[in-house]
Amino acid sequence: MEWTTACPDWESRIVDRQSIMPLTPIFQDQADDALDVFCNLRMVDAIGSPLMGDTCQPWVLELVAVLFGSYDAEAKRRLITNYFLMVSKKNGKSTIAAGVMLTALILNTRPSGEFIILAPTKEAADNAYKPIRDMIKADEELEARFHEQEHIRTITDRLNQATLKVVAADSATVTGKKAIGVFIDELHEFGKQAKSANMLTEATGGLASRPEGFVFYCTTQSAAPPSGVFKAKLDYARGVRDGRINDKRFLPIIYEFPKRMLEQDLHKDLANAYVTNPNWGVSVDQQVIEQKYQEAQEAGEEAVRDFLAKHMNVEIGLALMSNRWAGAEFWEAQARKVISLEYILEHSEVVTIGVDGGGLDDLLGLAVVGRHSETREWMAWCRAWAHPSVLERRKDIAAQLHDYSRSGDLVLVKQIGDDVDEVADVVEQVYAAGLLHQVGLDPAGIGAILEAIIEREVDQEKVVGVSQGWRLGGAIKTTERKLAEGGLIHADQPMMNWCCGNARVEPKGNAILITKQASGSAKIDPLMALFNAVSLMAANPPGQMNVNDFLDNLVIA
Repeated sequence: MEWTTACPDWESRIVDRQSIMPLTPIFQDQADDALDVFCNLRMVDAIGSPLMGDTCQPWVLELVAVLFGSYDAEAKRRLITNYFLMVSKKNGKSTIAAGVMLTALILNTRPSGEFIILAPTKEAADNAYKPIRDMIKADEELEARFHEQEHIRTITDRLNQATLKVVAADSATVTGKKAIGVFIDELHEFGKQAKSANMLTEATGGLASRPEGFVFYCTTQSAAPPSGVFKAKLDYARGVRDGRINDKRFLPIIYEFPKRMLEQDLHKDLANAYVTNPNWGVSVDQQVIEQKYQEAQEAGEEAVRDFLAKHMNVEIGLALMSNRWAGAEFWEAQARKVISLEYILEHSEVVTIGVDGGGLDDLLGLAVVGRHSETREWMAWCRAWAHPSVLERRKDIAAQLHDYSRSGDLVLVKQIGDDVDEVADVVEQVYAAGLLHQVGLDPAGIGAILEAIIEREVDQEKVVGVSQGWRLGGAIKTTERKLAEGGLIHADQPMMNWCCGNARVEPKGNAILITKQASGSAKIDPLMALFNAVSLMAANPPGQMNVNDFLDNLVIA
């Protein structure tokens, strides 16, 4: 029996308004039974309380059919166990959750079976529970069969004592659950919570002994750069959809714009809103969305990005706030995947290094800036180090830090001192290449780093203090201008997108400041390190003789 959950031609399908469901039900009889139940549930919050079968769009019915049609009744095993749906706001996610989970409870044959809808907050849990409650109350047979306890958001099947419970992640414990079916609502919100991965593991652990079980992840796009468990699951879902990951037990349905449409800004045209809104004109009211978009455009870039994330499912790569650093607007456009530390050393005539941070609840940031030997473009590469204590002290950003650790932008050191040693190693590598002009440090934290650098026999005169505060304003403005005019390119590093989005500008007389105090609790240390490196490169240092070039010339002579 062969099937695939990949949909490599999804871009053309979604633009042409075709189904992006990659397969038909594996077991049609099971699908038909489930559709018979699902379609006869009532959508009470719609005018006239129509049946689900009369009001749901084909894409919803396809999803229900494939989910329940993947159950092998003879083997008593579900062949596709994980489902991932990402769709724009107001496309009926709560209704889908209610209908799918109530259908699963009705069809369940396991005595005392458990079904769970896991929501990120109490308010979200209430919103998920109400449609289930209303569907039961709207049907006399269902009301007689199920015992509904609103105060604990639990539905109990009187026939076999199976339960459907809606729980809020911020108040409920899911440890020890042996759920047959788990619906994870608003997964993007879980991405902001440090311990979400463990929580979801506990909630879905019951599938190991429930072969008929399933997990259904449902979400909109995040209004902030994706992080944590949401980013991990979204990346995996895209890999399966595109055919890069072969996982027949994972079905991704992702309503998002093709890359070419994003590059051409076609996602900003509401004529294309249907791409990520399969219920466009049904549960998604066109006139209301048009009004919201107009209001967002009047409010500014931050509001527009928030609108595009929620209603157009556009992934936010860099969070732009109202008091943002001006250079952040040009940062993403200047990313180049080819740039790395090695690339900079190979193509530069001179290199400067900046270092900043390093406290127990801080990051230690490093930035390497090279001037291209032919084009004279400035090329930047950054890295950060963090002690594990940061993860405990700053649980609100722990999920992001783990993400950047996995991508290699951030190093989680085991003990204090390892971070300083690794910074010194990079300095030594640049010095050994014969390219180092200077290393710029915050004078307030120069001690340990200076010692580590000198131990590696780097010329002490190469290490200088860079004045901070308003005196760094020139470097900040230079970085802005270089980004805007295309003269500064940098490695494609998600961590730096985050840091740039975190940076807040504080006017100080005729100058501007970007300080940790102005930026709040978010981290900007690698960005501050970049400003230190830029301040040195802005002095137009002379080109250095690259060691390889020296050896080549020596051979020729």
